[in-house]
Amino acid sequence: MIRPRTIIALGLAQLISWGTAYYLIGNFGTALAARNGWDSAVIYGGFSCALLVMGICSSTCGRLIDLYGGRPVLLAGSLLNALGCLILAFGDQIVLHFIGWIILGIGMRATLYDAAFATLARIGGPNAGRAMGQITLFGGLASTVFWPLGHLIEGQFGITTALASYAGFALLTVPLHLMMPSVDRETHPEVPFQNEKHSGTGTSSVLQSVPAPLPRQGLCGILYAVIVTVLNVVNAAMSAHMIAVLIGIGLGTMLAIETASLRGIGQSVARAAEVLFGKRLAPTKLTVIATAVLPVSFLLVLIGDPYVIAAMSFTLLYGAANGVLTITRGTLPLMIFGKRGYGQQVGRLLVPGFFLSAIAPSLYDQLISRFGPQSAIWASSGLLLIAFVCAVILFRMLPPGLAKMPATEPL
Repeated sequence: MIRPRTIIALGLAQLISWGTAYYLIGNFGTALAARNGWDSAVIYGGFSCALLVMGICSSTCGRLIDLYGGRPVLLAGSLLNALGCLILAFGDQIVLHFIGWIILGIGMRATLYDAAFATLARIGGPNAGRAMGQITLFGGLASTVFWPLGHLIEGQFGITTALASYAGFALLTVPLHLMMPSVDRETHPEVPFQNEKHSGTGTSSVLQSVPAPLPRQGLCGILYAVIVTVLNVVNAAMSAHMIAVLIGIGLGTMLAIETASLRGIGQSVARAAEVLFGKRLAPTKLTVIATAVLPVSFLLVLIGDPYVIAAMSFTLLYGAANGVLTITRGTLPLMIFGKRGYGQQVGRLLVPGFFLSAIAPSLYDQLISRFGPQSAIWASSGLLLIAFVCAVILFRMLPPGLAKMPATEPL
C-alpha cells in the first residue's frame, strides 16, 4: 500500500518540477531572447536540446530507479533543475544557455511524471495505478500556478530574478523527495504479461494475469510508444508556443496567458474525475476517448467565434484530454509489462518521443513564422489523429478484462 503522505509529497514535487522546468520556456522564452539579443531559434534550440537529452538518458534513468528506487534519482533531479535555472538566469552567452538546458534535460527526466510513475510502480506494483492518477492532480496545476506567477515576478523584478526564484522553487522539492521510501516494500508478487492463466476473480487477478503471447506484448508496446511520441511532440510544441498561438489568433498578451492557464484546470478536473470514477473504465478505453477529444479541441480554435470563447474551450478540452492521457501513460505499461523492469521498459519506449519532441518547438516556430498560428493548429490535429488510430488498435488488442487498476489507500 502506498501511503497518502508519499502521494501528496510526490504530487507537490510534480507541480513544482513541471512549473519550474518544463513550462519555463513558455513563460520566459521571449524575455530571454530580448535580454540577450538572441534569435528565437537559439531559445527554442536550447529547449529542444533539453528534450533530446531527456531521450538520451531515458533508459538509464528508468534502470536506475529499477535498481535503487526513486528517491536518489528524484533528489538528483531536484538539484539539477535548480542548477539549470540558475545558469539560465545568469548565463548571457549561448554556450552557457545550452549548458543550462542540458542540465535541465537530465533534471526533468529524473523528476517529471515518467520518473515518478516508475517510482510508484517500484513501490506499489499493480496497486500503483490510482497513485499515478492522484499525483497528476497536483502536476496538472503547474501551468496554472507558474505561468501567471512567473509573469508576475518577471514584470516586477525582471527575467534574471524570475529565473533565480525558479531555482529556489526547484529546491523546495528536495524535502518532498526525501519523503519517498528509501527501501521499497515488495508487497506485490510479479506476474509476467505472457503465458499466465486467469485465476480467481476480481480486478487484481485480472490485472495481474494476461493470456497474451510475447509478440502481442511487443506490438502493444510499439502502439503505446507511438501514442506517447505524438503526445510528447504536441505537448512540447504547445508548452513553448501556446501563448504565442493564442496571441496570434487575436487575444491580448495577458488574456492569452490567462486563457493558456486554463489548460491546468482542465487537466486537474479530468484527473480528479478519473481518480474518482476511472475504476469503471479500462485505461485502453480512456485512451481512445481522450485521443478522440484532442484533435477536436484544436479545431475549435479555427471555427470558433468569438475567439475568446473558442480559445477557452480549446485550452480546457486540451488540458482535460491531456490530463487523462498522462494517467494512462503510466497505467498502460503496467497492463502490458507488469511491475518488473517497468522503469527500463518504459524508458526505452519513451526515447523516440523525447527525440522527436526535441525538434518540435523549433519546427513549430518555423511553421508559425511562415504560415501563421493556424498552421500549428492544423499540424497538431493531424498528428493527434494518428494517436487516436493507434489507441483504437491497442484497445482491440489488449484483453478487455485488463480494465481496472486497484485503488491505493485513499487520500
